[in-house]
Amino acid sequence: MMENILITLSAVTPASSVFIIVPAILLAAGGASVLTLALAAVASVFVGLCYAELAAAYPIAGGEYTWAARLLGRSSGFAIFVLTLVNGVLIIAVIALGTGDYLSVAIPSLGGKWVGVGVIAVTTAIALCNIKANAWVTGVFLCVEVSAIAALVVLGLAHTERGPDAFVHAQTASGDGLAGVGIGSLATLIPVALFAYNGYGAAVYYAEETRNATRTIGRVIMICLAATVAIEILPLAAVVLGAPSLTELLHSDAPMNYFLTARGGSAVNTAVSVGIAIAIVNAVIAIILQIARLLFASARDRSWPDPIDRALATVHPRLHTPVVATLTVGAFAALAAAMLPLHWLIVATGAGLVLVYLFVALAALRIRLVGTGIPGGYRMPLWPLPPLTVIAVMAYSAYSLGRNDWQQIAFAAAAMAAGYAYYALYLRPRRDERWTLPDPIHEG
Repeated sequence: MMENILITLSAVTPASSVFIIVPAILLAAGGASVLTLALAAVASVFVGLCYAELAAAYPIAGGEYTWAARLLGRSSGFAIFVLTLVNGVLIIAVIALGTGDYLSVAIPSLGGKWVGVGVIAVTTAIALCNIKANAWVTGVFLCVEVSAIAALVVLGLAHTERGPDAFVHAQTASGDGLAGVGIGSLATLIPVALFAYNGYGAAVYYAEETRNATRTIGRVIMICLAATVAIEILPLAAVVLGAPSLTELLHSDAPMNYFLTARGGSAVNTAVSVGIAIAIVNAVIAIILQIARLLFASARDRSWPDPIDRALATVHPRLHTPVVATLTVGAFAALAAAMLPLHWLIVATGAGLVLVYLFVALAALRIRLVGTGIPGGYRMPLWPLPPLTVIAVMAYSAYSLGRNDWQQIAFAAAAMAAGYAYYALYLRPRRDERWTLPDPIHEG
């Protein structure tokens, strides 16, 4: 259970969220960015409850797609698989490309896309190791990134300039000063905040490698969510309270680095930037582990031609890891990082999370109606309120994205359409002989 928590928190990579995603919310909402993250945390609790019950009933390495296939239909399951696989590979490329930006603060020659490609190659080799070894490697890196976040908290609380009432004042940069922000604009930031928290559900991908998963996986998910929320909200609140000037903070292109330099000096900013680079490397390891197990599960379910299934579903006898699946994920991520523009990668991964959460909530709404899975596992309180709440929030998020950035929704929908088409053309005609969808793994 502890090793699962370490890997899962590394997949969340809270430090890179604080320095890459949270600043976008801070610049758009000012002090009310803290309130925005708090509201997103409430929505995330409902998502986490859905994950916990589904994972306890189906402790299978494939995660979301295995639930969708068993509860919403095999075609929908495979569509979610394709969306999750494509998103996962591209997200690895996106975050790996950010490594050079932070390493170059300390060593200017370490910028550029080839640093990101090299990071993917090295982390893929690490991901081939035994899962327990990977848990402790990512755990050590996690301590480094939490230390980087702690620097923000200490500097902010040691130099408070304003009170907690700043958390409800929504402001953004305007000209040489600040302008107010309406409630509607705050609501559109909640999907961004949800993305900042994303990753706590990755615990389900290691369910088959976690002892007593039926009884413990729900706790792992909720512990990871609580830790993620705390690690991301606390430094944001400290920066809002301790910034020398909110006007200068919100006019900065990199508000966290502005704060570190203003309160700690350039040496502290450099040290923390290196810590963020380490956090990104840590996240790449964890997400490669996750997506490799997703690809392994699809091969075990006989989703591909037989030679491909045999290769991807092979588990190394000594390392106990899906070696071919891991190498495949690393290779495609490296190709994406080397060949695709960063802007395109960001657009391609923007809306996938919204659709995945929507289908998870639909599966959680149906699970008690069909009564399948391993009995005696975790059951969420207040059912069906959590899945209904998630469905409402994700539907609104999809609407907002479609209105403001339709390319993101279009790409996610296209990925799912490809999954539906592959199932209809290849898997459905062969459903008697493949896509076996084995029962959940019983422990013992």
